[in-house]
Amino acid sequence: MKNLTKGNSFYLSEFSGMEDLKSLYFCVFFFIYMSIVVENVVLIGVIYREKTLHEPMYGLLCNLALNGVYGGTALLPGVLASMLSHSHKISVPFCQVQVYAIHTYAIIEFTILAAMSYDRYVAICHPLSYHRIMTERLVKLVVLMWFYPLLAFLIVFGVTVQLPYCRRTVEKLYCLNYLLVRLACADTTIANTVGLVSVVLYTGPQLIMIFYSYGHILRICITSFSESKFKALRTCTPHLLSIVNYSFGCFFEIAQGRFDSSHMSYQTKLFMSLYFLIFPPLLNPIIYGLGIELIRLRCKLLM
Repeated sequence: MKNLTKGNSFYLSEFSGMEDLKSLYFCVFFFIYMSIVVENVVLIGVIYREKTLHEPMYGLLCNLALNGVYGGTALLPGVLASMLSHSHKISVPFCQVQVYAIHTYAIIEFTILAAMSYDRYVAICHPLSYHRIMTERLVKLVVLMWFYPLLAFLIVFGVTVQLPYCRRTVEKLYCLNYLLVRLACADTTIANTVGLVSVVLYTGPQLIMIFYSYGHILRICITSFSESKFKALRTCTPHLLSIVNYSFGCFFEIAQGRFDSSHMSYQTKLFMSLYFLIFPPLLNPIIYGLGIELIRLRCKLLM
């Protein structure tokens, strides 16, 4: 069978459902991308300019916003370019770059949310030592949040790019690792095994950190409930909403990829496949902008 790995392209089949309303879809996706960039850049700018926000919690929030821009850029410019193309093809190298960018965005997002849960744990359970502990560990956390996903995914990515691709239809608007593995004409046992093991390695430590942090937070708040603890617990609300929002997106992506979705409408499948790449970076600045009074006030002054 013909090997399409070198100097060829894949066909993104899901764009065929947009033909009748291509202009509308293009305008919607362009507006979403501009909103993601503007919202997150404004959030970073507000935190950078306002000295009262120069604290570890807001430093982590800046990283979350920066990753939101990274995730939106990994997806939407490619989608917009493919919509302008009549063939809806994507080159193999660009598809592979998109796989790396989208997957590392997803891992970085979850890692940042785990680090933010640790920040809330220290703030509520060790308030007197919070600034000392987090100031000492912030740089280490930032390095871990970015370099661990960027380097760790290279293992899975290295296995995938070496596969010979015999089929050329990607049944999505963008490329994902498991979709490329499906297109391979070689034995994919090793690739599938590495992929399954990597899911545990990429999500296990973060899940442990989140449950550990909030387990201790709930224990402290229940055993020594006071007005100050209640106010501190309220600072967790935006973070919990961000985790729930991101978890919904991951669930939609996993459900659509693993179960039969042929009975769903095109719009429903499109919504589910794009949720985890669009809604977290789109909604996180709004969640934190509305949920944290200092940021809300500074944004009003900026406006």
